[in-house]
Amino acid sequence: MAARDEEEFRMMKKKKVKEIGGKWPLVKPKKDLKMNRLKSTNLFTISNFLTAYEAKAFIEVAESFGFTHQGSLGPTKGEAYRDNDRISVIDPFLAESLWESGLKEAFDDIKPNGKAAVGLNPNIRFYRYKVGQKFGRHIDESVDLEQGARTYYTLLVYLSGSISPKGKTNPGNNDSSMQPLAGGETVFYDKKLGVVAEVTPLEGMALLHLHGAKCMLHEARIVTKGIKYVLRSDVAFA
Repeated sequence: MAARDEEEFRMMKKKKVKEIGGKWPLVKPKKDLKMNRLKSTNLFTISNFLTAYEAKAFIEVAESFGFTHQGSLGPTKGEAYRDNDRISVIDPFLAESLWESGLKEAFDDIKPNGKAAVGLNPNIRFYRYKVGQKFGRHIDESVDLEQGARTYYTLLVYLSGSISPKGKTNPGNNDSSMQPLAGGETVFYDKKLGVVAEVTPLEGMALLHLHGAKCMLHEARIVTKGIKYVLRSDVAFA
């Protein structure tokens, strides 16, 4: 994490952060975000979609709200295995802030079925995966929104990542929230269950993938160290 981001994060702990709708930290506009296509697929990553400061600020606010555990009946009951903690909020202001921070321009040339991107689903979800937790193979469905909009892309923003922070760490520290993340990769499969792409979480990086009828089977692998935090929404088109 850059020295400037570290200083901003320390200041955040000492005083209240500027918030959207009284809750979430302000997301700074980013210029010229780069969409990196993975292996000629409809999978894209955007490095540094959030700064380290912004990612940590989202984690802190989400933790202050409190997560609720989410499980499933499992594959034998027709559901993907799921074991994580979750927060879900309907917040059009947060959705607009994330969209206008640079994501809007990144989607200028992506037009599934000839439709143009119009914004994010205001249903914003935060996921927390502790050691031993994962989300098994599944697909994401499209959602119909107001004014004829429909979602076609999943947006995942990794709020924690696998790269250790700079500086010395205490090897005797057993607090998982202070440990670098290990595991938790997002893995995509083809129809024969061959691995198409394996995405390692990096702090502040966004991952976007086509969902609905053309969604690839994917999973969130088990976390083996640290805590994985993810912000989730969907890109809507009309």
